[in-house]
Amino acid sequence: MTAAAPERTALPSTGRVCRTRAGVELKEFFRQRESVVFTLLFPVILLLGLGAVLDYDLGAGVDFPQYFMAGVITAGIVGASLQNMAIHIAGERSDGTLKALAGTPMPKSAYFVGKVAQVVAVTLATIVILLLVGVLVFGISLPSGSDWLTFIWVTVLGAAACTLLGIAVSSLARNSRSASATVTPIALVLEFVSGVFMPFDQVPGWLQDVAAVFPVKWLAQGLRSVFLPDSLAAREPAGSWELGTVAIVLGLWCVVGLLLCVRTFRWQDR
Repeated sequence: MTAAAPERTALPSTGRVCRTRAGVELKEFFRQRESVVFTLLFPVILLLGLGAVLDYDLGAGVDFPQYFMAGVITAGIVGASLQNMAIHIAGERSDGTLKALAGTPMPKSAYFVGKVAQVVAVTLATIVILLLVGVLVFGISLPSGSDWLTFIWVTVLGAAACTLLGIAVSSLARNSRSASATVTPIALVLEFVSGVFMPFDQVPGWLQDVAAVFPVKWLAQGLRSVFLPDSLAAREPAGSWELGTVAIVLGLWCVVGLLLCVRTFRWQDR
């Protein structure tokens, strides 16, 4: 008699693996106190600090906290996507986590689904906290009507572009520490020249041209259209919110970021 062949255990479906991986990513993030404090609370500290110190009128009945709401949400999105992805993926590559995951039966797509789920959750939490603080502390006027739809698509496109860029930039660093030292200054410079921390018309013209190349400027401009009256659109470089251009540029950066990810992403150190 021949021995019966051992039964092969069926692997879970790709959808189940992706859900499990998303849960792992969320648990890992929220268990890292430093990441939670920096990513979630840093924008809130910016809003409270600058909003209290720079409480002046910008015209059309808009005070600085109302103007700054679009900028601080932009900073929160950049922190949750570009900075967070670059730092954490570089760390996972340097400590061998990525190499280990690549050697398992887990579909590689599940890893990226987990990262995207983390970005979505952290971005939503950041925005909700900022809106609550803005309303309760500074009396911020929230969007109304179709402005909420604009808020959603600008946030989704901006977060997608920054997430893909963060994944691509992670290949430049050898570990999470060098990634933080590399990415954080770049992100802060882009935020400053993009009108995140000050009215954009106060940024020198040549820096406005530099900022227009990158997605952060267009993300901030799209969000300003949501929180500010249309009369302040005249202070933008083109004299309008240019929402069509915002969508095109952010969409192009999603494509560019995806191509960079495909070309540069590595599962282990060189």
